[in-house]
Amino acid sequence: MPRASPCGHPPHDREETAMHDHRKLGRELDLFDTDPLIGAGLPYWLPDGAVVRHTLEEYIRTAERRAGYRHVYSPVLGKRELYEISGHWSHYSDDMFPPMDVGGEQVVLRPSLCPHHALMYRSRSHSYRELPLRMAELGGMYRSELSGVLGGLTRVRAIQLNDAHIFCTLDQAAEEARAALELIRRAYGALGIGSARYRLSLPGPGGKYVAAPELWQRSTALLTDVLDRSGLPYEAAEGEAAFYGPKIDVQLVDSAGREFTLSTIQVDFHQPARFDLHYIGADGAKHRPVMIHRSIIGSVERAVAHLIEEYGGAFPAWLAPTQLVILPVSEAELPDAEAFARRCTGLGLRAETAGPERGTLGARIREARLVPYQAVIGAREATHDRVALRLRDGRRHDPRPADEVLARIAALVDAHSTDLWN
Repeated sequence: MPRASPCGHPPHDREETAMHDHRKLGRELDLFDTDPLIGAGLPYWLPDGAVVRHTLEEYIRTAERRAGYRHVYSPVLGKRELYEISGHWSHYSDDMFPPMDVGGEQVVLRPSLCPHHALMYRSRSHSYRELPLRMAELGGMYRSELSGVLGGLTRVRAIQLNDAHIFCTLDQAAEEARAALELIRRAYGALGIGSARYRLSLPGPGGKYVAAPELWQRSTALLTDVLDRSGLPYEAAEGEAAFYGPKIDVQLVDSAGREFTLSTIQVDFHQPARFDLHYIGADGAKHRPVMIHRSIIGSVERAVAHLIEEYGGAFPAWLAPTQLVILPVSEAELPDAEAFARRCTGLGLRAETAGPERGTLGARIREARLVPYQAVIGAREATHDRVALRLRDGRRHDPRPADEVLARIAALVDAHSTDLWN
């Protein structure tokens, strides 16, 4: 019998993981779906899927705030000229949606957030004392993907990107990149992702890259030093860089054995020059900032797809759509179960009551097999304000005081722990 993982599901081998196709599970578990009238590559999120997505987004926002980031909103449209300045139009237009003529101007759905953030930085003057300036956004971007490559949540045309841009001095750049790498590693710990591979993505042959050899050398040396100092094993890969600079990519493998990039850190000397960004240094003169592009979980869609396949729907308790299901043994305990559910809600836990109208106790337990916690309330538990707790991994606890159980669960959820009990 395989040993259960902390999240309460058996460890996956390749064959088992391949069964966890997120497209199939997403529909079976009512997480997301598609409709031809909305269009290919444009999934919609059902209530349970929206809970997973929202919880993940809030985790990221909180982690970023604690790390000194300030959040912004920017439009999903921009004038074609904006992307001509940034270089996206000349290097990336094949992947962009066609321009729309609006009021005599051409506007496009943005393929990236960085040009918007560069303009937001440029809109105000900045002193060296303000740097590093960390600007973050969970924002939409759009890619004109071919129909043949679309699939589930992994290849979509409307992407919600966890993006951030750090404007800093050259002396600050290495430390900011290192701190971004640490944010990624902490997030992977909370999500239970342990099979990541680190790659230094470099330019390769071809004309898709900005022609600035000195800047490429500087940024490559900076990221190489960050990886070397981190102690993480990594490999260099030519031809995988962004058009404006090298990057650290964090690689995962999906259920079909395909490798993909989830998280990234990029050093950019190019766009600060294109947008004429500057700050006033201690000497009173203008200086060019370095722009670090950084994403902790990449696209929300791809991150959720990986988590569905990783856990088969048995998400870590803090991320689960329903964290606790309350099971009254009979109709007589239903009022106590509903009162207990309200106490759960008051603590911020996502709980629901599954009463006898939904079948026998055994049937309800089986129905809630993916829920991290099951609280059984019989006549004795109702009398003494206790619950008999069952964990998703099969462990059972003798009846315990309800407040003790709720305090333990709430603490594990608040800590974003992958443990069900400790």
